Amino acid sequence: MILCITEKPSVGADIARILGANVRRDGYFEGNGYWVTWTFGHLCTLKDPADYSPYWKKWSMSYLPMIPPRFGIKLIADKGIEHQFSVIESLIKQATELVNCGDAGQEGELIQRWVMQKAGCNIPVKRLWISSLTDESIIKGFENLKPQDDYQSLYEAGLCRSIGDWILGINATRLYTLKYRKPGRHDAGPLSVGRVQTPTLALIVKRQQEIDNFVPKDTWELKTLYRDTLFSSELDPFPTPEKAEPLIAELAALPFTVTSVTRKKVAEAPPKLFDLTSLQVEAVKKFSMGAEDCLRTIQSLYEKKLTTYPRVDTTYLNEDIYAKCPATLLALTDYARLVEPLKGKSLRKSKKVFDNSKVTDHHAIIPTGVPLPANLTDRERKIYDLVARRFIAVFYPDCISMQTTVKAKVGKYDFKTSGKVPQEPGWKAVYAKEQEATPANAASATPTPAPTDAPDTDERQSGNGRRLPDFVKGESGPHVPQLKKRTSQPPKLYTEGTLLKAMETAGSQVDDDDLREALKANGIGRPSTRAAIIELLIKRGYITNTKTVLRPTQAGIDLIGIIKDDLLKSVELTGIWENRLRRIERKEYSPAEFIGQLKEMIRQITLNVMRENSGIYI
Repeated sequence: MILCITEKPSVGADIARILGANVRRDGYFEGNGYWVTWTFGHLCTLKDPADYSPYWKKWSMSYLPMIPPRFGIKLIADKGIEHQFSVIESLIKQATELVNCGDAGQEGELIQRWVMQKAGCNIPVKRLWISSLTDESIIKGFENLKPQDDYQSLYEAGLCRSIGDWILGINATRLYTLKYRKPGRHDAGPLSVGRVQTPTLALIVKRQQEIDNFVPKDTWELKTLYRDTLFSSELDPFPTPEKAEPLIAELAALPFTVTSVTRKKVAEAPPKLFDLTSLQVEAVKKFSMGAEDCLRTIQSLYEKKLTTYPRVDTTYLNEDIYAKCPATLLALTDYARLVEPLKGKSLRKSKKVFDNSKVTDHHAIIPTGVPLPANLTDRERKIYDLVARRFIAVFYPDCISMQTTVKAKVGKYDFKTSGKVPQEPGWKAVYAKEQEATPANAASATPTPAPTDAPDTDERQSGNGRRLPDFVKGESGPHVPQLKKRTSQPPKLYTEGTLLKAMETAGSQVDDDDLREALKANGIGRPSTRAAIIELLIKRGYITNTKTVLRPTQAGIDLIGIIKDDLLKSVELTGIWENRLRRIERKEYSPAEFIGQLKEMIRQITLNVMRENSGIYI
């Protein structure tokens, strides 16, 4: 018998149906030469300190750092998990071959490998690797099963991540709690420190401190009004209005003369497809939907076969998917009006969409073309609509605008203004405000209005939508010079969306899509875990999420204040570790070297903290 192990019962039921294993047993399906069983996500975890040594059960400085000679795993203490594992273990002992049908990602690989390891699996193992759960995708996946060894480096990266979190999280939490927690504070929990959560908290604390310490600065910019149009001087702003008064008087006596009028067409490409982070950012911005809620929703759409694998960090598609796109678009019958202009035409094939070099395990999130059921939740409809419209938009032409730049002189001083007016909407027609309620809402008793505004791509363009008068080179006339006061503004508090972006780009504030892609290599956390890190910081009382903005609590500020070692709280350094984990996946970096560096780092941190004599307690 061939044994298939999936990550969830629902996926197991689908695979069993397709394979013809139609007899339901206790914890598995049977039939047609197959057994199909499942885990419930993680069944196993790394052992606790006390599992290695009874001395490590006690929180004591003298036992730090705790570094086992060899890390081991154990079953999670839960009756349901223990029963399901016994089913899996029994089937493995009887099977002739095993197919790993776990989620096709680092975490999915780790979950399955640990179960097989714990069960003492010694039979041949193959890997089902698919990007969607449609019947077609599952059938093709079983026709093209991969050798388990092809994914060894993926497992090693996941194992290194888990061991690294154990080494730093458990040791640093005990270290800082024992050193800095005020004696007698039995009501207070431990000072939680982690490889990703601490630099993330440091980002939020640093932003709050920048705001608290911000001192506004006023400056005055020179402008002049000509033909009801405000022109800006190219002079630097003035520190006080008095400094500009003589110049204002001089300019008022001189004529305004247009020196050049330049008009050019500007093409704006469609926004990139979604990876998980950019989808979460969009959901936060448009719907005030929490990042964790967005992840659960897109995961549900994936399991309902409506969208492709969601836990991805690329916005690109493999080039061979291009041939399948016409059929996928035609299958989006709920969006027939938007797809209609693309029918009968050769679909656009942009390198910003199709690029094999930018795709590793999985491609960007797109719809599968499976018809929408009537029972989608409100959140599912909203997230699906984002994904579907973005997929349709990448095949539309660029949005074309006419940008006009007018330059002028008043005496020897230069002035300029510009305006940009859309001429051909192109892909923005997919987001047009007159668009009727999204078809995905049709089955809802309380329809949700379509998200008709386009993504942020164009909102940063100066003068967008502003039509200028018909200026002519050489024209001249009176004008009204004036000063415009500008007051510098503090940085904004993080929202879940902007924090996710900062985590993805190692703290850099990046809006440009191409630059954001380049910085992903050093981002902190995995796309699938970043939202959970934010939730963890809230749960532990280090930050609050109020009215969509994130603020550090005094406990969070105090914790970052006592951590002097940048190795623990630097986003950049943590980003370097994340980069090494990605390189382990690509077989470019040694797992042993990664773990060795973390062991040496926790030894050094422990030594530094033990030597510290500030007398500070929190």
